[in-house]
Amino acid sequence: MAGSVRIRVETSFADISSDDWGRLAGASRGDAATPYNPFVSHAFLSSLEESGCAVAETGWLGQHLLLEGDDGAILGALPVYLKNHSQGEYVFDHGWADAFERAGGRYYPKLQASIPFTPATGPRLLHRLDQPVIETQAALAEGLKELCKRHGVSSAHVTFVPEEEMPVFEASGYLHRTDQQFHFINAGYGSHEDFLETLASRKRKALKKERRAALEHGISIDWLTGKDLTEQIWDQFFTFYMDTGSRKWGRPYLNREFYRLIGERMADDIVLIMAKRNGRYIAGAINFIGGDTLYGRHWGCIEDHPFLHFEVCYHQAIDFAIAKGLARVEAGAQGEHKLARGYLPATVHSAHYITHPGLRRAVADYLERERRDVEMTGEYLAEHGPFRRGEPNDTD
Repeated sequence: MAGSVRIRVETSFADISSDDWGRLAGASRGDAATPYNPFVSHAFLSSLEESGCAVAETGWLGQHLLLEGDDGAILGALPVYLKNHSQGEYVFDHGWADAFERAGGRYYPKLQASIPFTPATGPRLLHRLDQPVIETQAALAEGLKELCKRHGVSSAHVTFVPEEEMPVFEASGYLHRTDQQFHFINAGYGSHEDFLETLASRKRKALKKERRAALEHGISIDWLTGKDLTEQIWDQFFTFYMDTGSRKWGRPYLNREFYRLIGERMADDIVLIMAKRNGRYIAGAINFIGGDTLYGRHWGCIEDHPFLHFEVCYHQAIDFAIAKGLARVEAGAQGEHKLARGYLPATVHSAHYITHPGLRRAVADYLERERRDVEMTGEYLAEHGPFRRGEPNDTD
């Protein structure tokens, strides 16, 4: 790496140049070489902070690593938080924490390199395209280990890591963990009908019936993006989010101010899929539009209707991805029910640096078994997916 570099730690995105951050691979739509990931954009991360959702008071103290050149420009970055709990991460380490603390250790605080409340794979070792990639990424991975030592914490966890970044972490001594999600892959379909034709006839008929049933009782669907996202629309969606989030998590992670900020800063990166009945919206899901991927996130409703959740969150997301030429849909964490709707198992990765030798050995042994289980489960589910295998294409 030409010239001298140093790693700086910043606690707030307010002190990080949005222009410099936007030059990092994947962090803006202006980078044609790397697909845009809205969750690593300065707009998204700063909105989480400014709204008070991901701040010290909620257990997310910024410790963001910046690799800087001689002129102070950001050459690489890794969003990091010092945390005193494991909420809002979607890669569960509660068992590790309980075991370590029963043995007399102190698991919290820990370092978490992730996008708060967002179980979506995306670049973590952010780098500028005009810099040596491996050297930049290795410097950041080592910098996170040094930050661990500086704070005297038990561990550092980097979650939803792209598979191509994992060798960098493993070379730096991080443990490799895998998990499973379900993603829709757009094989160049011209329409949802084209996709349905690839399914076994029984599955195809079942999904057509499900979609018809979801829109009974006079329900219609709108896609709202850009200027459609008025404050009135956000008010309605936030009501859905709070209703469902309160029942699911007890206390929803995001607040109304967060939605105001992302509506102001990244409306063109968002599509709300909203269900309407009798002239008012009754349900909706928020999706973020990446360079080649649609990311489904939260859903909520104020009326319960059979199959409406599947229609709004999964079928409509496929429709949107096909219409916009996006390569895939990532519909969030877990959910084997997605398999029958054309979402196939996909392995997701995380990297974990454990400072205590005993805990590290125990976790490494556990992860080796877990990786085998995840692989076998993924293979089994893929074999039992809804897609046609040599079956005659009978008519419906």
